Amino acid sequence: MNKLYFNVKGKHLYLKSLSRGLCMVMLVPFFATAQKKPGSKKTKDQVEIAGITRGQLSNIYGEPLFGVSILNKATNLTALSDKKGNYSLMADSGTVLMFSLKGYLTQETKATGRALNLVFTETEKPQASVYRLYDDQKKTTSILSSESIYTRDLTSSPVTAINNALSGRISGLNTLQTTGIPGLDGAGISLRGQNPTVLINGVPRDLSSIDPEEIESVTVLKDALATAMLGQRGSGGAILIRTRKGEVGKQKISFTAQTGLQTPIRLPKPLDAFNYATLYNEALANDGKPPVYTAADLEAYRTGSDPVGHPNVDWYKEILKSNAPFTRYNLNTSGGGNNARYFVAVDYLDQGGLLKTADKNVYNTNADFKRYIVRTNIDVDLTKNLLLNLNLFGRIENGNSPGGSLISGSANLGVNRILNALAATANNAYPMLNPDGSLGGNKDFQNNIYGLSTQSGYTLSYTRDMSADISLKRTLDDVLKGLWLKAMASFNTNLSEVTPRGKTFAVYQAQNGPSGLTYQRFGTDGTIAAGSSTNTAQYKNFYSELSAGFDRTFKDHHINILANASSQNISIYSDLPLSYNTLAGTVSYDYKGKYLAEAAMSYSGLNRYRDDKRYGFFPAAGLGWNIAKEDFMKGTSAWLNTLKLRASYGRTGNANIGYFVYNQYFADGPGYYFGAGSGTFVYSAAEQQLANPNATWEKADKLNLGLDGGLFNNKLSFSVEYYNNKYFDLMQTRGRNTAIIGNSYPLENIGISRYKGIDATASYRNNLNNFNYFVSGNITSNNKIVEYQDEVFRPYDWMKRTGQRTDQIFGYIADGFYKDAADIAASPKTEGYNPVPGDIKYKDLNNDGVINQFDQKALKNNRPMIYYGLSFGFEYKGFDFSALLQGAANRSIYVSGSTQWEFQDDGKGQAYAQHLDRWTPATAATATYPRLSIGSNPNNQASSSFWLQSGNYMRLKNMEVGYTLPQRLVSKIKLASVRVFANGMNLFTLSANKQIDPETFGNGYPAQRIVNAGVNIKL
Repeated sequence: MNKLYFNVKGKHLYLKSLSRGLCMVMLVPFFATAQKKPGSKKTKDQVEIAGITRGQLSNIYGEPLFGVSILNKATNLTALSDKKGNYSLMADSGTVLMFSLKGYLTQETKATGRALNLVFTETEKPQASVYRLYDDQKKTTSILSSESIYTRDLTSSPVTAINNALSGRISGLNTLQTTGIPGLDGAGISLRGQNPTVLINGVPRDLSSIDPEEIESVTVLKDALATAMLGQRGSGGAILIRTRKGEVGKQKISFTAQTGLQTPIRLPKPLDAFNYATLYNEALANDGKPPVYTAADLEAYRTGSDPVGHPNVDWYKEILKSNAPFTRYNLNTSGGGNNARYFVAVDYLDQGGLLKTADKNVYNTNADFKRYIVRTNIDVDLTKNLLLNLNLFGRIENGNSPGGSLISGSANLGVNRILNALAATANNAYPMLNPDGSLGGNKDFQNNIYGLSTQSGYTLSYTRDMSADISLKRTLDDVLKGLWLKAMASFNTNLSEVTPRGKTFAVYQAQNGPSGLTYQRFGTDGTIAAGSSTNTAQYKNFYSELSAGFDRTFKDHHINILANASSQNISIYSDLPLSYNTLAGTVSYDYKGKYLAEAAMSYSGLNRYRDDKRYGFFPAAGLGWNIAKEDFMKGTSAWLNTLKLRASYGRTGNANIGYFVYNQYFADGPGYYFGAGSGTFVYSAAEQQLANPNATWEKADKLNLGLDGGLFNNKLSFSVEYYNNKYFDLMQTRGRNTAIIGNSYPLENIGISRYKGIDATASYRNNLNNFNYFVSGNITSNNKIVEYQDEVFRPYDWMKRTGQRTDQIFGYIADGFYKDAADIAASPKTEGYNPVPGDIKYKDLNNDGVINQFDQKALKNNRPMIYYGLSFGFEYKGFDFSALLQGAANRSIYVSGSTQWEFQDDGKGQAYAQHLDRWTPATAATATYPRLSIGSNPNNQASSSFWLQSGNYMRLKNMEVGYTLPQRLVSKIKLASVRVFANGMNLFTLSANKQIDPETFGNGYPAQRIVNAGVNIKL
């Protein structure tokens, strides 16, 4: 008997047996409408017709999945799930069915003759394609060096800047967060040691402060083949940010509300007044000076018996709050039909600052940040072959900061001024408030920190951004199959203003007299100034692009051709426009997906170069071999999906030119009076820095070798890459210049550096029934060496900069502390300084008996820096969990300044916990800090290895726990899903240095630990 198979797509039945076709067609309505008989009981696992498998498909949030492709691997029949996630397919018991949907992990399971309901988890990477500059490419045939992360990873981190959500998630990408100032806490990013070009929806621009929920993906492009088409902006690699689009289907509405608390990761640890005064007297004695604090003073500080005359103010505790709020709301909707799709999102973020405020003020003096975002992405099929895309983006950022008229230029200067004062002011400097409520102070301290924070006025900052992208894409299959044409235009503008509204305040020194307390005033109490807005930044960007492509398969041969012409005009303030013009193209070819080749190029120009030196040619090429597709590998096909070798080499450029440096400029110089009496004042003309008419772009020759693998239906995947990049024609000033010409030498294309290392990633995703789990890791080594630098003459090799890492620091090699006078006498003499016991001793590298500049060498080793990330998580019956560990190794940091050194600021500065471990004759064997002194010490504070400390760390960067309510509950209130979650950022840090945060240290605004909770509701 012939078996009957059919495939259900929508309402259409594809019959495989003509003899029984009519019977099966008659049964279809029965399949769709069969009802239980009154009083009958039927289990959920019963199936009405033998040989048919049916069920419902959903994601981990309980949402039905539409468009899942179900393949019967025995018969090649397929079906698609409907809008409710339901499907039905002819399949005998024991037949293997494969379920796949873009963005979700493919699952294979056997039909059992019962209902087959599956829960899908999102994949780490889409299986079908990878993103590149101007289009997509099949993942199986791509030989580019690229890596992507997607919405779910980005939204699990409570961040204001998307940069912070990338930490530890992509190999080759390193982040460094140096400040926690609200609204400006975005981490700096380097890609294989370089500054990448950022493109939003294909347009070069930097908008890192955007809503994570509006982002579909973030992709990094690393090698020359991937970035050659950027021309003079390709050397640093590229970061592509694609925003979400609407999809065919019913309208989806998602609302997320979340709120949390921010707390400083680590703050400096100043000494209390008693310890401060004790160490101060000791430092004076070390300097041969008499003490300033008596025994009675020390006792008063110890007991706190005289808070006016002997204050003990913990300034960090009095000025900074223990935590600050973090709140964000997001509402987005998407949907559409075959003719039009849409995605619309609005987002509100409120990030509070750590500064305490005063109730009596009617205005805000905290360092707060608020952001409002609106995005609309619309796709419209004007005709069958013509697609219109319109993206609109608007952003408003409002910042607030203490201080006003005393500070100019930027609102953040007020915050930094307070933090500098916190780091430099001793706990016994003055009382915060006098008994009468006035601000404490004296002639040495006339800027009370509490006054700076709450009584110096405030500054408002405003930033407005708007962008509009429009494109038309015409497929030309009616002319030539696989041919398409696209035109795009984009405009965005930015305006930033600062409005200072400051005031002055007086401080008062309380003094005990015969009639009680009297007060001496310093300064003047003023009123809030009206202030006027100052334009601090203005930016306009117009970008246009025309591209054409051809994508076609001819039997076993596949070819993809892309040509692109782009022009970008950038205006900043009153500068002449910066204009990039580029012609670019790429051709890729593969034979049976087995042998791969691609070539890319660009001819790119910039108007900041001389007319005859504006354009350059940037080529790149690559080859690949998917070994898994070879005939001799057929025996491995059951478990080996991909084993691909790839290699690329090419040249890229970097426009690091400055402002029309090929022209010689003259400006007003010193003036003189001519004539009798007051005369006439006439300015002279002064020559500016020498011009460089031969200035050109910096260049990079890049080699990239890669191995990619996919095993067990791509549940296990890995990628390992070796890169070797030579950067040359780097803009540098000659070391062997001379002042005899009476002018400064220009920057010239003379430097050479080499960056090389290894990127590696691996991930595993699988499921055991309803338990879905994953683990993913990445690691990068990056070695960055100066191969040539025009140096001044240096007599010893250890002094030379060439051959050292690009971020090298030079100084003395510390060799412990001087023990006593005999040790000093037996040691080399320090030029210009007479050391005493407890001072840092340095090595005499040239053995001439003198410590001077000829004994300074490279302090950091030349081993590669290593940074890494490890993420893992699971989903089970509505529960989900994910975590990310991120860190760095072989990293060094140089510590200095007011939070590291004692009694700075002419001896009026603070002292800290590390100073308790100072050298004294009694602690000589265990001391970790040199003997104390007042103010600057030219020997102990000289650049040396003593102040170079380990910057290695591992941080629990992100963790999230969520629970999605059962569908049977939320459906009763007409909702698609409800998920509650809690997440955190910078939760825990292991580092070699316990005193400081390994990324944000010194006297800056501390990085924040954020603990956050929220709810996501979908309709």
